[in-house]
Amino acid sequence: MSMNIFRLCGDMSHVFSIIVLLLRLRVARNAQGISLRTHELFLLVFLTRYTDLFTTYYSMYNSVMKVLYIATTASIVYAIRLQEPICSTYDKAQDTFRHWEFAVLPCAFLGFVTHLISGGGIFSLMDIQELLWTFSIYLESVAILPQLIVLQRYRDVENLTGNYIFFMGLYRALYIVNWIYRAYHEPGYRHHYVVYFCGVLQTLLYVDFFYYYVMSKRKGGRFSLPTQTK
Repeated sequence: MSMNIFRLCGDMSHVFSIIVLLLRLRVARNAQGISLRTHELFLLVFLTRYTDLFTTYYSMYNSVMKVLYIATTASIVYAIRLQEPICSTYDKAQDTFRHWEFAVLPCAFLGFVTHLISGGGIFSLMDIQELLWTFSIYLESVAILPQLIVLQRYRDVENLTGNYIFFMGLYRALYIVNWIYRAYHEPGYRHHYVVYFCGVLQTLLYVDFFYYYVMSKRKGGRFSLPTQTK
């Protein structure tokens, strides 16, 4: 994958979002308002997407970023699950999205069907890596859902948590611009329509959050989400 300013800014936004969340956990020493299930999904995304770490070398930058995503996300999951006093503040009652049934299984099915339709097999290492990569693309598009649901239930969003979600959404939006840029400026660029669809879907999930985040910053008040009417 070639580098351009939009991809670099997207990567830095992603890294910054993770740093903000780690800072939030380490400084506040609590996981209130944080979804463990979202980060379990992101960890699964990275583990299934980056299996080529063991088979293919692209660049030092590429390898370092992959290891960084896996290691930092694993540390977030560990802290929320097992590290005191952080784990004691995690509210399971608010983080109830059934991610295995409604995210992992449907995405696994879509990934498998997409892989077969595109002519892929299941008998070689390359086929398995391609299948897992496709699954990870689908899963990443919905991985933020448990976190957004938790925020809606809490309504009042802690500042660092809000910044974390904002930079996660910005990362994906910048990657969409990166794809457009590459399509126009990179000869022989290979279009991935599943990637496009999932990237747009993932960005759309953030739209409501972006609106209230920006409004709160403009007004200089506490960031809170509106109460949903029945």
